Amino acid sequence: MTTTTAAPAPHKLTSKGQATRARILEHAAELIYTKGVHATNNEQLRRAAGVSGSQLNHYFPSKESLVLAVTAWQAERVLTFHRDERFAGFDTLDAFRAWADFYIGYERAYQEGCTLGSLASEIIKTDLDVHDELASAFDQWRGIFREGIERMQQLGRISAEADPTQLANLLLAAFQGGMLLAQVARDITPLKDALHAAIDHLQTFATSPDAGVLKARGA
Repeated sequence: MTTTTAAPAPHKLTSKGQATRARILEHAAELIYTKGVHATNNEQLRRAAGVSGSQLNHYFPSKESLVLAVTAWQAERVLTFHRDERFAGFDTLDAFRAWADFYIGYERAYQEGCTLGSLASEIIKTDLDVHDELASAFDQWRGIFREGIERMQQLGRISAEADPTQLANLLLAAFQGGMLLAQVARDITPLKDALHAAIDHLQTFATSPDAGVLKARGA
């Protein structure tokens, strides 16, 4: 999957070069997640990835280029997950419930939090010129929800009075806010309550109980 957040990758990389760049990115993402953008430095990254300073500078000549690439890498992971066939394009309420149930049932969800959301909280504190790329990643995430809701309308599953953009914002905000509160409380309940409330609101626009989109929780 390609996202518009992708930082330009070096041209004509060999297989070994691609593997090295990917290894650097993976370790950079982990360091930034655990230590923050400011506290992550080249020496830490060189040791973690097992590369030399010249290798690191070859693939990522500046911290901004590294953070851009990490943003694209994290965004790709999140967007690929949400585009998985298990959620069927989010064009049913059951798909949204399956999405919520995945995170609610993931035992480490409130410990790990949202990798993209955590990255966003770090980037907005910096003067790095990567805010547009981060905003694009969230726009694409929100777009997955919005397009699914629009298809629900086209299929007659929810009322034409529903505002897909507003509902997509609600769902994404419920996830981000609920996840943050769950991390603070070290308890999944805030995320569970936020997601269920958002999806219950979406359900109020359902055209009928037998529209092929409704399923009781726990069924």
